[in-house]
Amino acid sequence: MIDNNIKNKINKYIDYLLENSKPQAPMWNIEKVLSGEPNKWNYIDGCMITAILSLYEMTGDEKYYTFAKDFVDYYVQEDGTIATYDPEEFNLDNVNTASNLFYLYDKTGDEKYRKAIELVRGQLERMPRTKEGNFWHKNIYPYQVWLDGMYMAQPFYMKYEMKFNGMKGCMDSIHQFENVERLMKDEKTGLYYHGYDESRQMYWANPETGCSANFWLRALGWFSVSLVETATAMTDVLYDEFRYLLRLLENLVEALIPYQDESGMFWQVVDHQGEEGNYLETSGTALIAYAILKAVRLGYLPDIYENIGVRALEGIIDRYLSIDDEGNLELGGICLVAGLGGKTRRDGSTEYYYSEPVVKNEAKGVAPLLLAYVELLRRG
Repeated sequence: MIDNNIKNKINKYIDYLLENSKPQAPMWNIEKVLSGEPNKWNYIDGCMITAILSLYEMTGDEKYYTFAKDFVDYYVQEDGTIATYDPEEFNLDNVNTASNLFYLYDKTGDEKYRKAIELVRGQLERMPRTKEGNFWHKNIYPYQVWLDGMYMAQPFYMKYEMKFNGMKGCMDSIHQFENVERLMKDEKTGLYYHGYDESRQMYWANPETGCSANFWLRALGWFSVSLVETATAMTDVLYDEFRYLLRLLENLVEALIPYQDESGMFWQVVDHQGEEGNYLETSGTALIAYAILKAVRLGYLPDIYENIGVRALEGIIDRYLSIDDEGNLELGGICLVAGLGGKTRRDGSTEYYYSEPVVKNEAKGVAPLLLAYVELLRRG
């Protein structure tokens, strides 16, 4: 497990991130910093706030709660509107951040959070769908389902249906997972392709299957966490459906085991270990570590899987958590962004995934690292 020296380093690193971040300019949102544009409601910050609230739950340290609440309150107005958020964009990425509103509503009882939850739920009510019934990933990506989007929307959707809507949409959420398994899972490896185009019109889509060409690590990480978080939201009230999500999770973890590097980490394109241009990537590895460690703690996975998550987390710390020239900790090995389609001809090839910038201190790597770290703390 992680020793006290590493704990002290990570705690110092967290303080460094918080001290140098505010809602207008969080240092961990490298994607936004490089764009030069003003910050807005986004999933990258949402992931970090989730991690910070998790730290608060574990430690009871009020500085984490105060930071997270102040950050969210910068966007959520008293009437429940969310500054910079437009539900008519129909972008699943913008749903993710709203998952934190459930926690704040339960803790404070402040109706502005409930109103904001309803606002985001309204986006899902009107969200365009594939003929099979899945939400489009974004309005600008018609007829497309990405693994990323399952994490962005389904835990929020399930939480809402369980808490506020009499479970009416629960089966709809499960059906969307069933479609992903049926349409995007590779039967040979047990891994899932990054994207699926129902129309088969995108240049990255296989004309027969509609799937993209490769297994991108972070997409698999998002999907693994979506399974855990959605199951946690629904509990076992819907017993068969709950067990179905856990079966998908265990099968995915089993499929990933052969591709885990001796370092404990996983490769940017999972099944091309050691290929020129490929590299051991932080964010996807951390997401998988978090999903496994949380699932083991909750009894969703047998204890025998714990070591896979521990090795993954320790591999990241050994390889990529280092000290910069000014004496501050930094986390490297993080793919800045990757997607499919768009203006830059993101074709889903291995060469494409290798070509995206690799950065340090980006929340898509930092947040899951912290979440996995908290899971180890929870287990003592």
